Amino acid sequence: MAADIEPTAKKTSEDRSPARRNGARVGGRKAVKPLRSIAIFGAVGALVAGIALPAFATSKPSEAATTTLQQLAAVDAQSLVVASQATAAPLSRGTFTATTPEEIEKKKAEAAAAARAAAASTASTRFNTAGYALVSPGSGEVRYPLPGGSYSQGRTIGGGHNGADMLAPAMTPIYATAAGVVRASAESIGGYGVCIMIDSVVGGQQVQSTYGHMTYGTRQVAAGQTVAAGQLIGFVGSTGRSTANHLHFEVWINGGMVEPYSWLAANAG
Repeated sequence: MAADIEPTAKKTSEDRSPARRNGARVGGRKAVKPLRSIAIFGAVGALVAGIALPAFATSKPSEAATTTLQQLAAVDAQSLVVASQATAAPLSRGTFTATTPEEIEKKKAEAAAAARAAAASTASTRFNTAGYALVSPGSGEVRYPLPGGSYSQGRTIGGGHNGADMLAPAMTPIYATAAGVVRASAESIGGYGVCIMIDSVVGGQQVQSTYGHMTYGTRQVAAGQTVAAGQLIGFVGSTGRSTANHLHFEVWINGGMVEPYSWLAANAG
């Protein structure tokens, strides 16, 4: 009977040993399930990181850029021009008439000369000079401003009067006393009324002659125009601060005033 009991006890002892119990758990299905779950979760995470995140990153800047452009358009009210659509307007060299300061000054001088010539042409057609001598009698570089015998001497310089009054009938012709350039020519110059001023050089001296109180519309020269000695420039009148027909004649030499009658007697031929 002892032999019959011993095998039974040994079998029971082997069935309950820790080694056998653990071996059964490792080789069974219960040990595979946790590994499979971890692998599945890892694959899903990698899929999300590889597809969803790049798509999200790509869409965000586009939305932000769209919003920014819309805001700028609403605030600035300006149109957006794509670089590929922008074109440069062609430049025509012919539109530039002057490119250097010298050329600009030349163009200005030409325009001024043309304006003076036009003014002189207009002035010469205001009054019909037919029947009048276009050059004063006499010779030399200094001439009398009025024909001999056509005037009488009035007051001269002194007491605030800067010239000589040469009393003559209206429309008596007036001539340039010397060759030069017209400094001023206008229908109204202060108290002179219709007046012409000429800059000349006589005997190496700078001479400025003034002719005042002319008749309206009878000036024959314009500012900037060159005149010859004895050239017809206008006609006697009583414009400006004047009470009778006469020529107010002034002579300035090197910036100083001189008595006109004596200067004419000494210099006019």
